[in-house]
Amino acid sequence: MITRGGNADVGETRRMAGPGLLDRRSFLVGSAVGVGALGLGGCAVSDGMSFAEAQRLYGPAPEEKFPIPAADISKVDPKYYRRTVRYDTKEAPGTIIVDPGNYYVYRVEEGGNATRYGANVGRDGFRWSGDAYVGRKAEWATWTPPKEMIKRQPEAAKYARGMPGGLENPLGARTLYLYQNGAYTLYTIYASSEPESIGSGITSGCVGLLSQDMIHLYSQTPVKTKVVVLPA
Repeated sequence: MITRGGNADVGETRRMAGPGLLDRRSFLVGSAVGVGALGLGGCAVSDGMSFAEAQRLYGPAPEEKFPIPAADISKVDPKYYRRTVRYDTKEAPGTIIVDPGNYYVYRVEEGGNATRYGANVGRDGFRWSGDAYVGRKAEWATWTPPKEMIKRQPEAAKYARGMPGGLENPLGARTLYLYQNGAYTLYTIYASSEPESIGSGITSGCVGLLSQDMIHLYSQTPVKTKVVVLPA
């Protein structure tokens, strides 16, 4: 069972961002994913990882269908850089654990370790907890606005049949769709191109990782993988 911290509305506001384009940032804030502001200095070191090493880790991915630019990690608190940590859990290796209270996602590894990623999570009133599983996954997924959004914002109607994948698509390069009992929960773990959002609680329930981190997690996550979302 999913336990929500409030009434999550996955079809919230998104405004126009210029001729013919819906504002990706506005959609992410209001419709199950989000962005925030977190400006930080550029010379920090996190648990032995230098800023230069982090720049390499979060560098460009030109081989992608839609080439991904390097993440501006000067906007990310170094504690959210990807790293391997000790993690005590009874969950099996491969399980994904979301810790919204600390803005982390863990992939459980062998030997009492886990890969830890910084994340953005649900804002107050939109957080939820419970067990789910990856029901499907997609690269450069099509985004379709909910009917509720179209009703409130007719400009979204142009994407009623789906917004093709791309850098402006809110779901980004990779998406894991979370299910319970055969039904899509409307929540995802998705790729964020907004580094300032990491470490923020501003979505409507979805969980975002930097694109480079999401590609790393996605490549190791088969359908049916268990996902545990801890209470905030």
